[in-house]
Amino acid sequence: DYVKQLREAGAKEVIVLHVIDDRKIPGFIGPDEGAPVSGMQVEKMITMMEEDAEKETRATEAELRESGFDVRVRIEKGIPFRDILRIEEEEEVSVIVVGSHGKGVVKEMLLGSVSEKVIRKSKKPVLVIKG
Repeated sequence: DYVKQLREAGAKEVIVLHVIDDRKIPGFIGPDEGAPVSGMQVEKMITMMEEDAEKETRATEAELRESGFDVRVRIEKGIPFRDILRIEEEEEVSVIVVGSHGKGVVKEMLLGSVSEKVIRKSKKPVLVIKG
């Protein structure tokens, strides 16, 4: 809904970006804790993550198109905040909209959040949507 309000403010194009956090892939643990993970299991997990990202971004794309935006979808693998900032530069965006998942105070203090890192390092305005 917030992004739709940007349309009223004159925004015409939206890049829907989903970054698959590749740091999570090597750390994947099988159904039994400590179980070894085969290459096939890792590939299957990557495929599932890509399919989930595709579903999420396509649903968002359809909703934004219905609101009158030109939409491009990008699915990347990497470190989310770094890729968001890289694409900010590549695409010369005017504003970044990120979601905040509220993972808890302790986790935020230890790891920091994607949205917090983007806010600190972005050269553009950042709109954080609590989700």
